[in-house]
Amino acid sequence: MSKKPKAYEVGYQDFYGRDFLVNQDVLIPRPETESIVDGVLNLAGKSYLPGVIPSPRLLPEVPKILDVGTGSGCIAITIKLELPEAEVMACDISEKALNIARKNAAKYGVSIPFILSHLLEKVKFTPDLIVANLPYVDENWSWLDKESLGYEPSEALYAEDGGLALIYELIGSASVCNTKYLILEADPCQHDRIIDFAKQNSYVLMEIRGYALTFVRR
Repeated sequence: MSKKPKAYEVGYQDFYGRDFLVNQDVLIPRPETESIVDGVLNLAGKSYLPGVIPSPRLLPEVPKILDVGTGSGCIAITIKLELPEAEVMACDISEKALNIARKNAAKYGVSIPFILSHLLEKVKFTPDLIVANLPYVDENWSWLDKESLGYEPSEALYAEDGGLALIYELIGSASVCNTKYLILEADPCQHDRIIDFAKQNSYVLMEIRGYALTFVRR
């Protein structure tokens, strides 16, 4: 068994300049996931770095944003803190993960509804934007260091169909409910397949930021 990651030892991990509570019920937030927040701010016409000129605002003035597979809640909570006018909601299939997310929301004094749901199954509204860092790791990747991932919840890491099963399912569900924008995290080796699948479901790629892909529904 690998040495327990430092984040689990100390009980927190930095994300977007803030400390978030973590335990072995949730993934440890990664720096690459911060690109999702950058993408949201860009859609909202906000600068995500000093000196960066934002794009024109594409989201409504009070956008409804849903974080699917929220885990520790770091994405949803950060979006709410950076974009306080937004109506931010989040869901996860794990009640244990949602308990951590609720603690993090309380820590930062934000009000976010957390929904126990497999993807959009229990979601009763149409978001303007869905963001998601879903399980996308393929257990058969030759370069995968399973030992280093041994302490993290496998259900939050691995997915079938080359790691893309849940991402494909979410894209299809989002298209059915007419969600306008999607920002999805995946390994760059998966991006071409995701872009092709999204196109089949009426979503067109807007931009790629590291691991994060932004789509708009046409």
